[in-house]
Amino acid sequence: MRYAPHTDDDVAEMLEAIGLESLDQLFDQLPPSVRLRGAIDLPDGVSEMETLEAMRALAGRNRSADDLVCFAGAGAYDHYVPAVVWALAGRSEFVTSYTPYQPELSQGVLQALFEYQSMICELTGLEVSNASLYDGATALAEAVSLARSAPGRDRVLVSAGVSQLFVETLRTYGRGAGYEPEIFPAIEGRGGRPEVDSDVAAVVVQHPNAYGILEPARELFGAAHAGGARAIHIFDPLSVGVLAPPGELGADIAVAEGQVLGNHLSFGGPYLGIIAARMDDVRRLPGRIVGETVDVDGKTGYVLTLQAREQHIRREKATSNICTNQALMAIAATVYLAWLGPEGLVELGRQCLAKASYAAKRLTQIPGVDLLFPEAPFFKEFALRLPRPAEAVRNELLDRGFLAGVPLADEGGRGLLLAVTENRTREEIDALADSMGEVLA
Repeated sequence: MRYAPHTDDDVAEMLEAIGLESLDQLFDQLPPSVRLRGAIDLPDGVSEMETLEAMRALAGRNRSADDLVCFAGAGAYDHYVPAVVWALAGRSEFVTSYTPYQPELSQGVLQALFEYQSMICELTGLEVSNASLYDGATALAEAVSLARSAPGRDRVLVSAGVSQLFVETLRTYGRGAGYEPEIFPAIEGRGGRPEVDSDVAAVVVQHPNAYGILEPARELFGAAHAGGARAIHIFDPLSVGVLAPPGELGADIAVAEGQVLGNHLSFGGPYLGIIAARMDDVRRLPGRIVGETVDVDGKTGYVLTLQAREQHIRREKATSNICTNQALMAIAATVYLAWLGPEGLVELGRQCLAKASYAAKRLTQIPGVDLLFPEAPFFKEFALRLPRPAEAVRNELLDRGFLAGVPLADEGGRGLLLAVTENRTREEIDALADSMGEVLA
């Protein structure tokens, strides 16, 4: 479609239709402090070749991600992505497909999404999953909306161990939905005692949490159930090879960021929102659900089911206003999980755990470096307390070839969160420890 800008007559006609005399009146509600003042000083236009040359120069100032050994995490992780994932997910029948409303034309995509749902149910130990959401944070917001559908229960209790990204997303959704997430304190980075009264809809716990620490999830979910609230578990899909799945721990709803399942870091997206729940909530679950059925000849077929919950049918009365998803990322996750298999999931989890433990041991041998929570168990992430501001140390390590974690506000800015995945080698961990020792010395 060609871009056709509005003429002055077009603008005048539209303003007349809404009862205004000028464009300035249209934007009167914007505070003066955020408006442009005077003419915009734009440079003259340049040719395509000149633009490309300028972009190459800018790109040349960046260090390639391949040049840095990645120990960063905090929600996005450098796991290995096998070549088969995008060789299959990148096929034209997946890349170019859209919403499979016509099952007779979409059996391939529908079957792939049905397999995705089945795998998520196996991972979580819960009975029903949808065919994906935008990302982990919005999946949590949708889970909270589901939990708040119970009459008289509006409050949402969130552990202090939940990622700030997730909390801020909840706050954004809550402004429109009429709630403010209430943070209950964690003790030494984990646990806590949520006071679950009769008006509490949900208790949200991240396990492993934002510090990488394992939470006493059964205890916290038990407290939620004792007060009649739903237990929402933010989990790491690659942790369930070595940790109990959400359903076994007592979670009613499980959500996750699915980037770790065969999706590259990709500068922050697109990622994948995972949600699963118990069968009692199937009619309140947001997004698409693919079901298995048979056709008139008795052959297996796949269709979108329970669509009366969805926006394209019920409009403002829908369960959720989610009207699309990350189906391609979900298909990539399906290929990745099929490639990994149950034994591979266990082995990957063991590697992450062993390598993170080794890295923590090596780094805490540096004078002045300690674990932020020395008594707390962790999976693949851990937080350090440094003798100098973490951001300055991280920046100096960039020059030595390491993306050495994410600075935390804890300990006056001296907290540093590091993630160690199966991608990291013993030699890389040792080199990071040696370099950090030199920087801190």
